[in-house]
Amino acid sequence: QVQLVESGGGLVQAGGSLRLSCAASGIIFNINIMGWYRQAPGKQRELVAAITSGGSTNYADSVKGRFTISRDNAANTVYLQMNSLKPEDTAVYYCNGRVPGTLYENWGQGTQVTVSS
Repeated sequence: QVQLVESGGGLVQAGGSLRLSCAASGIIFNINIMGWYRQAPGKQRELVAAITSGGSTNYADSVKGRFTISRDNAANTVYLQMNSLKPEDTAVYYCNGRVPGTLYENWGQGTQVTVSS
């Protein structure tokens, strides 16, 4: 059974930091491209950051320089360190695991991040 379980969301003031974690099971973690997406109310889900099995990363322009994605293949876990948070970062954050070159992917249940001004 595939599970991606996010944790670390919460309420933080603008300028603060949060660290999200996503623990994966039931997948071959170290071949997956792992990503964090977010969806704000009334908006489409968007990619925040992604990391390949080899550690290559890409980020949405809106979070570059503030967020850092990382992964621990031994622990089957991907992280998102979020610094200098802004109210516009408020959203439900979802973990995604995708096997490159295929349509096979899995999603976590999401974790709420709320940034107050």
